Amino acid sequence: MTQTERLPHPMPAPRPTVADMSAAGLRAFFNIAQHWTLSIDEQIVLLGSPGRSTFFKWKATPQTARLGRDTLERLSLILGIYKALQILLPLAEASDGWVKRPNAAPPFGGRRALDRMLAGNVSDLVAVRQYLDAMRGGWA
Repeated sequence: MTQTERLPHPMPAPRPTVADMSAAGLRAFFNIAQHWTLSIDEQIVLLGSPGRSTFFKWKATPQTARLGRDTLERLSLILGIYKALQILLPLAEASDGWVKRPNAAPPFGGRRALDRMLAGNVSDLVAVRQYLDAMRGGWA
C-alpha cells in the first residue's frame, strides 16, 4: 500500500441519544421488575415516582420516553444492582430473590434490600449498588 492509498478512518459510533437511553433503560427495567416480581407501586417509586399515567405510558411505549437525568440515573443504578446480583448469585432464583430477603448487613439492618431501595432517594440505590460492588470485590 502506498502513502496515497490510505484506508479510510472508521467513523466513531454515534453517542446514544436521550431517547435511545430512555427506551433501552425502560425495557431493561421492566424486565428486571418482572424478575423481581415488583408491584406497580414499587416500580413507580424505583423510577422516582412519576405520575401513574406517565408510568403506564412508559411501560406501553418505552420508545417514546424522554427521561430526565434523575430517572436515567435510577435506571443505571438498578441495572448495576441487577448485574452485580447476576455475578454474585448465578442462579436466577437466588439473584432474583435477594432483594426481597431480609439482610443483616449494615446497609439494611435486618430489612430487605428492596426496602432500602424503596426509601425513595437516589442515595439509597447508590448504597445498595456500592454494597454489592464491595461484595464482589469491586471498587465501592
